[in-house]
Amino acid sequence: MAAVPHVVPIAYEPRHRTESIGHYADGQFLASVTYAFPEGYRPDDGWEEHKRLYSVFHTFDAEGRYRDSEIWCAGTWAEQQRNPDGDDSVLARARAHLGKLLRSLPRRSYTDIAIRPFQVTVDGVLFGLVTGEDGEGGWAELYPDRLGFASPWDGRYDT
Repeated sequence: MAAVPHVVPIAYEPRHRTESIGHYADGQFLASVTYAFPEGYRPDDGWEEHKRLYSVFHTFDAEGRYRDSEIWCAGTWAEQQRNPDGDDSVLARARAHLGKLLRSLPRRSYTDIAIRPFQVTVDGVLFGLVTGEDGEGGWAELYPDRLGFASPWDGRYDT
């Protein structure tokens, strides 16, 4: 059983779910566009109004310690369904917002990162890298993206 390392590696994978991670002048960053429900929400009729799309932008120092987050809700699944392809779609707004944040990073490079566990809650949604242990050993999971990391701790994720 392998314990969770103090600093969890996350591999950069272009055109996949970890395509917006890397280093910049002041440390490391992890960014994504992701849908999420508030904690404890159980989908029922009208779930489309509760499923929100966020642009998520976390920064860390060079040693992987959490610094700050900018988490912005672009809209709901219901709004996206009403305007799925337009320039003003929820998805287009989320991507544009995240792109602006990424472009603001001095000396940005997309590459593997290694960060420490952290948690922040916004709009009742948990964002962060949560760790734990079960019968098979230690694990880490990126929320709300639901990317799982485990031994051999090579930075690759499972969904």
